Amino acid sequence: MTIALILAAAAATAAPAAPDIVVSAALVPVDRAVSPATVTVIDEARIEALGSPFALDLIRLAPGISVATTGSQGAQTQVRIRGAEANHTLVFIDGIAFNDPAAGNEARFETFGADGLGRIEVVRGPQSALWGSEALGGVIALETPDPLGTPRASGALEYGSRDFTRGTASLVTGGETVGVSASAAYLRGDGIDSLGGGRGDRDGFETKTASLKAVARPGADGELGIVARYIEHDNQFDGLDPVTFQRADTAEASRTETGAVRAWATLGRDADAAWSGTIESQYLASDNRNRDGGTPLNRTTGDRFRVGGKLIHRLSLGETRHTLIGALEREDETFRASDTQYFGATDQRRTRGRMTYVGEWRADWNGVLATDVAVRHDDFNRFANETTVRASAILTVAPGLSLVGSYGEGIAQPTFFDLYGFFPGNFVGNANLTPETSRGYEAGVRYTSTLVSAEVTAFSNRLRDEIVSVFDNATFLSSTANATGRSRRRGIEANVEVRPVAGLAVTANYTLIDARDQQVAATATLREVRRPRHSGNLAAGWTSGPLTLGASLAYVGTRRDTDFDAFPALRVRLNDYVLGGARIAYALTPNIEAFGRIENAFDSRYQDAVGYATPGRGVFGGVRVKIGG
Repeated sequence: MTIALILAAAAATAAPAAPDIVVSAALVPVDRAVSPATVTVIDEARIEALGSPFALDLIRLAPGISVATTGSQGAQTQVRIRGAEANHTLVFIDGIAFNDPAAGNEARFETFGADGLGRIEVVRGPQSALWGSEALGGVIALETPDPLGTPRASGALEYGSRDFTRGTASLVTGGETVGVSASAAYLRGDGIDSLGGGRGDRDGFETKTASLKAVARPGADGELGIVARYIEHDNQFDGLDPVTFQRADTAEASRTETGAVRAWATLGRDADAAWSGTIESQYLASDNRNRDGGTPLNRTTGDRFRVGGKLIHRLSLGETRHTLIGALEREDETFRASDTQYFGATDQRRTRGRMTYVGEWRADWNGVLATDVAVRHDDFNRFANETTVRASAILTVAPGLSLVGSYGEGIAQPTFFDLYGFFPGNFVGNANLTPETSRGYEAGVRYTSTLVSAEVTAFSNRLRDEIVSVFDNATFLSSTANATGRSRRRGIEANVEVRPVAGLAVTANYTLIDARDQQVAATATLREVRRPRHSGNLAAGWTSGPLTLGASLAYVGTRRDTDFDAFPALRVRLNDYVLGGARIAYALTPNIEAFGRIENAFDSRYQDAVGYATPGRGVFGGVRVKIGG
């Protein structure tokens, strides 16, 4: 009833909201109001108000997101969008693809800090026609602020429960045409005994992050830029007993180092330029080392090099406006594995590459209808080529009221582990695999005014050629294969944001997901593990004078998981839970702010993965110093 009254009041004074540009819903930045894509934007004000140390804590507040962490903070974390698999989410940080080729093509969410970020975008639904492999479930883009403008600097220190320590620093220097920004962050915590029930050792973590962005605009229409990021992440975890292969309170630990750089040059920067073009290249290298106490176990490394460009032509035909985009991209990846645990039996060095051709046509039909069609062809050198399509439209039926619909296809290429195996005498690869593919539809209605934004979306996706594990009873070897069945993910997302007064924004969302897995054609489907059927979030941020308040509630419904400690493996139920968090900050002076923060405010006891406990309530406090800006 309250939401209905707010919507009714807003309708009487409806007016277009301020332009909100999204960068990951098309090959060019677009006004969110005319973008058919289903996007959640978490802006800098919300990031600062909630004050979360990890980007994951903010991402999980978006609709359609399922999170699974295997234990304490800093442990392996998987994110699933709309019930898709963990390696079906493509992550960009400042335009760099951050999925790890040496870790099964998954993004290492546990390593992504929130400090230094100015914006997070979550685009849901298949986006492979634009962004390629791993964008089967959706795309998440993390962005640091523009380095141009007023020079400014800030630094913060925070301390709290479980010996959690946090230190951050950032600097922006330059002007309107040249700017450089740099940031650094340090996070550590003792963690918890995630498997031993409080009787074993704690599984802690330590994360160091550094980033640099430089932008120069030497002329009215040109831009040169470079961005770099380095992440070093150490975490302790409880793994498997080497004899029984069951969960055990082990002394295992891993170190992940990821370094990446991207450079670009653009001519025709103006959004209305008739012609514009961009060339860019990026490089990412990752190094993952595992150990048991002081004994090295294994190591995987990978790197990815991309180079490409796009050409954009904008034209008007009568009352219609069109944007035509063509893009080319070359990608090469290298993967290496080595071990001491199996005396070098898993050692391998693999390479693969692809050539990509993309075309996109965006059209605005007299301000009433906007359409977007994209086609992408990936020419792989290790497995079958794929062509993907996306077509979407948004129709304005009344001021502030729109209908949206889209069809999208997605792909996820086999991982190096899928193709070539890893564990000797146990798991072998399958070089005959083809990419996983999906087809998805969505339709929804949106309402936007100065006071309220609301959206309801229904979606349905079918996954084909899913890569699954298989076991050969004759050889006792495990391998991989493309499933003959088709898995289904469908559901409804509802989202509303209310801005009743200046400085206050409240968002609420609910998601219903029915995710069913069918590995063999013509057999029964099973409910997918670690995807809640029901989930919802509430978040708010308010700034008034020297006071800033932020709060969030996240509800995660019951889920299924598989307990492999039992033989045969058992399907188990994970209980629902609520996570509450809040932050209060007060500016003691124009440059000094004191703040306090609480995590898991209700001290919920829950599991995201069977057998692994998660942290209870945590209380933290700190101080931040800001200069300029």
